[in-house]
Amino acid sequence: QVQLVESGGGLVQAGGSLRLSCASSGRTLSNYHMAWFRQAPGKERDFVAAINWFGTVRYADSVKGRFMISRDSTKSTLYLQMSSLKPEDTAVYFCAGRTEPGIALRLRPNEYTYWGQGTQVTVSS
Repeated sequence: QVQLVESGGGLVQAGGSLRLSCASSGRTLSNYHMAWFRQAPGKERDFVAAINWFGTVRYADSVKGRFMISRDSTKSTLYLQMSSLKPEDTAVYFCAGRTEPGIALRLRPNEYTYWGQGTQVTVSS
């Protein structure tokens, strides 16, 4: 059973950078798709970025050009490098995973099976 644990959240000033990590335990599958979602107070959980087993990446328009998603060679750790942070980026960030035989990226929360507990990111002006 795969378990995910996020880390790296915290308080940062607008324009700053932060890197989130998501460590996985359990079985490592070669056909794993991983993603980041975020949820602000009173809002729905929104897609941020995703990466498939082939290395294809996808970003929400709101973070494109500022965020970069990556995974290590063993596929045991997922990263989200965030730069040029804005107050609008403030949210709880979740990592998610799913097994996927194809290459098409999934962008909806209900399409993912495994979830971390979330890590708070707060961007101040």
